[in-house]
Order: sequence, then structure tokens, then C-alpha cells
Amino acid sequence: MAEDKKAFIDEINKVLAKSEGLTLKDLLFSYQGTPYPAVACSVETFQALDNLEARRDDIVLVSYPKCGVNWLIQILSDLIFTTSQSKPVSMELPFIECGDPDKYERMKQIPSPRILATHLNYDCLPKSIFKNKAKILVLFRNPKDTAASFFHFHNNAPSVPSYSSWDEFFSEFMNGKVGWGSYFDHAVTWSKHIEDENTMVIMYEDLKENLTASVKQIAEFFGFSPTAEQIQSIADRATFQAVKDKAQETHGIVGSTLFRKGVVGDWKNLFTEAQNQEMDAKFKACLEGTKLGAKLKYDVYCKA
Repeated sequence: MAEDKKAFIDEINKVLAKSEGLTLKDLLFSYQGTPYPAVACSVETFQALDNLEARRDDIVLVSYPKCGVNWLIQILSDLIFTTSQSKPVSMELPFIECGDPDKYERMKQIPSPRILATHLNYDCLPKSIFKNKAKILVLFRNPKDTAASFFHFHNNAPSVPSYSSWDEFFSEFMNGKVGWGSYFDHAVTWSKHIEDENTMVIMYEDLKENLTASVKQIAEFFGFSPTAEQIQSIADRATFQAVKDKAQETHGIVGSTLFRKGVVGDWKNLFTEAQNQEMDAKFKACLEGTKLGAKLKYDVYCKA
């Protein structure tokens, strides 16, 4: 297992090494109108993505960047290990759109259940996920904290090019000119599928508020049957602080940046009144009146 962990950290380090010396302009490339980081994704990998053969028991985890999916991967890995005593293999980058085009061939060797994570919109997922009825867990976080966390990641991750200011980042974020494109486009796409069969949407803020209840809900959705004691011990090991404490061991040099603060409301340290109004208007235009909009509890988490 230590070999798996080392191989996974090596993959992360390769991505960071490719970022060395790049400017923000060099970092992103466009594929079908959406910007992606050139150090982790490529046109060739996207073209090969439909070769991914999903299995019915694959665990598909979806989120926009910086909404907590790395935390979710830790929770699911522990859930699999606790209930089946088999440890998920982590030699590949867990994000299906990241890596080289041959990874889909190698992934055939990974034993079930596999964790397939992604930041992609619904329409960009490999068709086999839907054809084979794999279950999809979609994680959302309020857009203001997402933006704040994304900014800090860019400006704190080793080798990753930084923004000159929060104002510069905010403008690019609102215009969808950051890696994986617009938060709001992502949200609107997934909002249409919130009630699809085999799909469940959960909130980052709910994980923070009641991790034990969230672990139970996730386990039931994926068909795991842990005991109440096991659910509690998974939740105890998966508190944000516990995951952060082990982040260097699990994710190497980038661990402390991936698991930075994990608090709700950190956006208040960055947003100006004008930026608040701009995002409030965008939320209203894109998500007000939708089921996803209601789940996001915007008035609770995004009003100063």
C-alpha cells in the first residue's frame, strides 16, 4: 500500500514540476470552449476519455474545483476499507480527466470498487458511466467560499502560478477563465440532473455541520452497510482537521494547500461590497428558484 501512496504522490509532483516557471496565461488551454490546466490535462486525454469503461460499482465523485472532493475521496476510501478491508488503489491521479491518454487502459487493472473523481460538467462525462448506471455523488460548496479557496490554492500551491491580487482572480473566476471554467456553468449543468436516478447531491457545508450523518447518507447511497460504530469512527478519522493533519502523508508537498482551512465563511476576508453584489446577481440569474439553489442555502452562507 505504501507503494501505491508513493506512486500517487509522484504523479502529483510531476504535475507541480510541469507548473514551474509557467505564467497564468501558459497554464490554461481551451478544450471545447472550457479552460483546463495544461499541466494536468491534455487534448489527447480528453479525446481518449470516452475509452474509459465505467463499471456499475464504480464510485463517481463530482465537484467543481475547491469544493471539497479531495476530502470526499478520503471519506470514501475509508468507507471502502472499513466495510471490505480492501484499500482503493491510488496509483493514478484520481481525476479521470487528468493524466496521460493511456491511463484508461491501466485503469482496467484496478480492482472494484474504483473511485472515479472529476471536476467535469455532466455533458463531458464518459457515456459508459450512464450506460452502466454507476452511482454519481455530486458535491457542492457555496460559490463565495469556493472562489476564496480557489484563489488561496493558486497563490499557495508550490510551483503553481499566482494571481497578482484577489481582484484579478475574482474577475477571472466570474468570467469562467479559471481551470475547469465557470462555477455557475458547472452548477447549472448539474442542477438539471439533481433528481436523476443514481445521482445524489450533497453540500460541503452539511459535511462540516454533521459529518456522522453525512457519512451514513453517503454509505447508504453507495450500498455500503457499516455499523453505527464504524460510521462514527470513519467520521472521527475524517474531520477536516484529522485529514489536514495527515495531508502531507497522503498528498505530499501540496497536501497543506489542498486542505488549507476548510472553514465556512472565509470569503468574508476577501470580498468587497461590489464583489458581493456581483456574485449575488450571478447566483440569482443562474440558480435562484432551482432545487440546487435551495440546497446551497445562499442566504445562510453567502450574505454578509
